[in-house]
Amino acid sequence: MAGSPRAVFFGSPAFAVPFLEAVAQVMTVVGVVSQPDRPAGRGKQLTEPAVKVAARRLNVPVILQPEKVRTPDFAATLRALDADVFVVVAYGRILPQALLDLPRRGCWNVHGSLLPKLRGAAPIQWAIIRGDGATGVAVMRMEAGLDTGPVAAVRELPIGDDDTTATLALALAAVGAPLLVETLPAILDGSVRLTPQDDAAATLAPPLVKEDGRLRFDVPARAVSARARGCDPWPGATALLDGEPVRLFAPRVLPGPAGAPAGAVVGLRPEGLAVACADAPVAFAELQLPGRRRLTAAAVLAGRPIPPGTSLQDPAARPRS
Repeated sequence: MAGSPRAVFFGSPAFAVPFLEAVAQVMTVVGVVSQPDRPAGRGKQLTEPAVKVAARRLNVPVILQPEKVRTPDFAATLRALDADVFVVVAYGRILPQALLDLPRRGCWNVHGSLLPKLRGAAPIQWAIIRGDGATGVAVMRMEAGLDTGPVAAVRELPIGDDDTTATLALALAAVGAPLLVETLPAILDGSVRLTPQDDAAATLAPPLVKEDGRLRFDVPARAVSARARGCDPWPGATALLDGEPVRLFAPRVLPGPAGAPAGAVVGLRPEGLAVACADAPVAFAELQLPGRRRLTAAAVLAGRPIPPGTSLQDPAARPRS
């Protein structure tokens, strides 16, 4: 693609891969910047970021994985790539102003929310956990602040009652990658129209921690379902069974009332293991006992009965909202 505009792409997880592929179709990607390889999985094997794997498949000539982005050597390497734009999607680091100033047409981020809502590292997760009916993607010109820059384009997407972080991320990438490609020509020729964000309307989406997955059942059933889905796949929704954590997946709110104390098992239903919440039961279609595989609720209960009345409430759970 000789003579085409030049881009450096910053990204790490699988969510960012469709955006890299889309940019590579319309620009020359002269470099990719991703997080360093990290231990992952039960075996803690060193694992490459999904974007690095994709960059190698796309024959990107330069793949960088700096431990630190605020070094003169890293800045010099990026400057030598002579990029028209930097495109940043779920990279995982805040870039300093010295790097944002390098590309001729600026540094652009695709963020998984309807900015200024849910600025931060986990917008998809918190949109589900907080029970939002819709979210979206925004193409934003980057500033040194946390997702504070003016917005060039936005596309809204409804959140389904069964959406998890994994499924919603796929849906957002499917609409976000074309939106980025549609916006790039105006960015490159300088005609892009930018809308400043309303800082007064901003909310934050901090990174999830393990504590966020610990379920409380003394809240409405829809809130329990939302938290479980927002924490799928990580950190996973957990409750306590005989003092040990059990992971709960694929929740569905059942017609109320609960008919039992919050956190008590109501029984096995066609939709899964039903647990009482403050106003109605939630059925979990799949469970994972400690040290075991994730299975259907019926399969788990066939080998390990969980009688009605068993409490799954975790008295120490204090997840953030």
